[in-house]
Amino acid sequence: MYRQRRVQRCWGHLAVLLPVILTVGCTTHRPAEAQPRRVLLVTGVDYPGHKWVETAPVLARAIGADARLQVTVTETPADLAGDLTAYDTTVLHFMDWEVPDPGPAARAGLERFVREGGGLVLVHFACGAFQDWPEFVNIAGRVWDPELRAHDPYGEFQVHIIEPDHPTMQGLEDFSTVDELYTCLAGDVPIHVLATATSKVDHQDYPMAFVLEYGQGRVFHSVLGHDVQALENPPVAAMFRNAAAWTAGLAPVSAGALQGQGK
Repeated sequence: MYRQRRVQRCWGHLAVLLPVILTVGCTTHRPAEAQPRRVLLVTGVDYPGHKWVETAPVLARAIGADARLQVTVTETPADLAGDLTAYDTTVLHFMDWEVPDPGPAARAGLERFVREGGGLVLVHFACGAFQDWPEFVNIAGRVWDPELRAHDPYGEFQVHIIEPDHPTMQGLEDFSTVDELYTCLAGDVPIHVLATATSKVDHQDYPMAFVLEYGQGRVFHSVLGHDVQALENPPVAAMFRNAAAWTAGLAPVSAGALQGQGK
């Protein structure tokens, strides 16, 4: 009788412990939360017509609205010469033709970072960030040519999404923006154009956003983003946010999954 009660008690204890054991087992095999991808936004040097002190925070907020992206801002482009392995993608938001570019070490650091698989996003006048570096056109796809007409007069124009299925264009349709319609890009590197706009001056179509690969890295380049108004335009903010995610190896998230500003 004692042995029977003892067996019953053992089964009773086991029945209580079994759910705990199973729960612990499931917890042990549950995948850990994904670490955020790190984005380095490089700014701090621009010609007076581009107010980076105002625009860089807007761009950082737009990208950082995706909780999976952790944005660090440096106001020293020469930091590109440092160890970039802590970052998954780099955003270039600087250019001043009256100031030398960050120099050979920064060039080598950026080239190595992208070639070895780091992402790169170029914003607006970053197309001219390295004027005297021939390899820059192979990385950026197209670069500013000072011999060409720079852009249409600042004003409103339509941006046409021609590749809506590309991850960086997720959720975007043709939209209106108030910006500079750049007509000054040069280069013959193969690129995949995602969005265009038609000049009101010469009535030709010009690329507003495109992508390419450099080595193992993904590159997204858009000439939009002249000022705060342009960067706060929801489709433009979404485009650069999508671009940061895509170049960092992530799929863009829907607008409903975003946090904070920049939605």
